[in-house]
Amino acid sequence: MNYRAQYLAGALLAASLLFSGCAEESDTPAPTPPVVSAIDDDNLLTMGNPSGATADVNQPTNYLLVKPQYALSYHRERGIPNWVSWRIATSWLGSADRQDDFRPDNTLPAGWYQVQATGYSGSGFDRGHNCPSADRTSTVADNSATFLMTNMIPQAPNNNQQTWADLESYCRTLVRAGNELYVIMGNYGKGGVGSRGAATTVDNGRVTVPARVWKVIVVLPVGNNDAARVDSATRIIAVDTPNDNSLSQAWGQYRTSVDAIEAATGLDLLSTVPSAVQATVEAQVDKGATN
Repeated sequence: MNYRAQYLAGALLAASLLFSGCAEESDTPAPTPPVVSAIDDDNLLTMGNPSGATADVNQPTNYLLVKPQYALSYHRERGIPNWVSWRIATSWLGSADRQDDFRPDNTLPAGWYQVQATGYSGSGFDRGHNCPSADRTSTVADNSATFLMTNMIPQAPNNNQQTWADLESYCRTLVRAGNELYVIMGNYGKGGVGSRGAATTVDNGRVTVPARVWKVIVVLPVGNNDAARVDSATRIIAVDTPNDNSLSQAWGQYRTSVDAIEAATGLDLLSTVPSAVQATVEAQVDKGATN
């Protein structure tokens, strides 16, 4: 049942109890209804679950978290996500302000370390969003959700604020031109170079600084049955950059193939796309426009 259905079902139940006159008053507070997002979470893993992540506490290095706004595989020992998956459509883009309310994710299993908002302080690395704040501006709640620390990686400032920012802006330009995008972002390796030099961890060793940051973007005209609509002509943008403050701002020079990212990470990307189509599109390197 999706979030809207849960909310409506709860509202109907509450109304029936109120008007029946047979329910006794209780001191137990009513549960807080879930935040209704602009889009239900049904679309977040349309292109597949790259690592087969599950919400199993016995799988701490591949733990599935599904928010209304994005889904991710969390690695408890690295203190960062393995990957984050989300969809961008015009219904996700609005006028909500950037909330900047960085905070720990209290939905992690009990006993797991929760990275705090100050966990990267003084490290020379940004709290780099995976699902960007500007991709979730339909409501304040949607934007706020992107500031959970489970959506962050220690990212070199120039990587975050220039190279990736330009790519993220280009993605939203594609959406406003009549497309919908499926995006998967992740990282691998250990050790990056921030504004204060090289580091392998931050937060007293509890958060790994990745060596590489990657993203795969599926560009489709607005429609339905999205995974089935991917064909050999579908534009797939795959980018893999060093997590290094000296990298170029021109993200286009870091384009690669999905196959190359899979080889580096061991993930199975775009797994719901028909296998014959996967074989074609995952081997290609995008040569399209970059702005």
